[in-house]
Amino acid sequence: MRPMPTRRTLLRATGGLLAATAARLSAGRSEADWKALGEDVKAEMAWAWRHYRERAWGRDEIKPISGGFSSFPLKTEHLGLSLIEAMDTLWVMGLDAEFADALGWVKANLDFDRDGEVSVFETSIRLLGGLLSAHHACGDPVLLAKARDIADRLIPAFATPTGLPWRYINLRTGAVRDPATNPAEIGTYLPEWGTLSRLTGDRRYLDTAKKAMVALFVRRSKIDLLADGIDAVTGKWLTRRATVGPPSDSYYEYLWDGWQLLGDRDCKHMYEVCTKAILSHQLDFSERLWVVDVDFETGARLSTEQDELASFYGGLLAQGGAAREGRAYTESWAWLQDRFAVLPEGYDFASGAVTYKSNSLRPELADAAFNHWLLDRDPRWREIARTHYLAMKAANRASYGYADLADVTTTPKLQRDHCPGYWWSEQMKYYYLLFADAPRFDYRHNYLSTEGNVLLGFKPNRRARVV
Repeated sequence: MRPMPTRRTLLRATGGLLAATAARLSAGRSEADWKALGEDVKAEMAWAWRHYRERAWGRDEIKPISGGFSSFPLKTEHLGLSLIEAMDTLWVMGLDAEFADALGWVKANLDFDRDGEVSVFETSIRLLGGLLSAHHACGDPVLLAKARDIADRLIPAFATPTGLPWRYINLRTGAVRDPATNPAEIGTYLPEWGTLSRLTGDRRYLDTAKKAMVALFVRRSKIDLLADGIDAVTGKWLTRRATVGPPSDSYYEYLWDGWQLLGDRDCKHMYEVCTKAILSHQLDFSERLWVVDVDFETGARLSTEQDELASFYGGLLAQGGAAREGRAYTESWAWLQDRFAVLPEGYDFASGAVTYKSNSLRPELADAAFNHWLLDRDPRWREIARTHYLAMKAANRASYGYADLADVTTTPKLQRDHCPGYWWSEQMKYYYLLFADAPRFDYRHNYLSTEGNVLLGFKPNRRARVV
């Protein structure tokens, strides 16, 4: 019987293969080739923006097949979600007229005084984060004032006995709903709220966000794992599954980010404790490296199903010092991308079956490639992102923008009439920054949020301040 590969032999073999692949690719593409690809990304962004401007201006999300629009995070009213998410991407690409147009809309029309319920988590990472990154780009004080307004409307959700936030809040009345929450919706606030505290001098935002992160961490199991469901009022666990996918994913990301952006040593310690436990109990090396779901108290395996949203995690592992594991995990997702061109949102590596055939324009693998590339400049990460971008162009481009896919296994792939707001903020920015050598971005000192919002790293540009 052939022995199973060990963790060490798998990582050594993966590293050797990747080094050889990177050498071949590096020899085959020049910097001019990459910059040309970056210009193509910029052209696609400008093309999609023109359709949004003509057909869905000020609306949350365009329907790229029909040319209509949909609302999010409110059910029936619009807050200009895609417009706000796009702003710092437009700026870093040098699309200054488009940025100025968006800034003018925000200053004249954006109003959070709405009698409607929003997700605290989604509203924070998308709208608060988008306003802060646009402010970082151009310095307009109105953007900061509106960012503070939305944070003030969200902060009452954290007024629980535990410090863990309710999931939903009414923007006008402050009424809260649903204490059954999860790590991502508890701990994905600190970079945005810490930035807001730095800019306003008001520590309430930073302290509130950090208190929630710590309150979850101290409830970890004896083997240092976190389950993915907890009651915000009582602090009692509601589930037993530990996962690096949703709804836990960005909690771990923001532990590291609290250290990277804010220099918070408590966050670094919490990240290291959680990551050590994940590496000890959740890795599978039977063929490729995958991260499995386990019982958070015993470590017993629960599932071999993989969620595409977890494909960011290899980049995070590399940022936190586990470069070999991070590289191997990202390569597992790259292998799956090569198999389907566009990743399915669910895949079971034990059976080889696709468990969810859709892909909602997901940016996570491009995110991982970008974070790897910032660390080591290995051309392999650019190639993975190039494959990701060209597959998106081939499969997701519709009449009026880029569309979700309902089924990635069909030929041609089946589109769905929806473009999420994060498309404007995330992968289009990752592609451009990877390929274009953007002059407005500091590649040595930077920070991008879980939503792709740049909160550190923009270089001043006076033209972008003119409206």
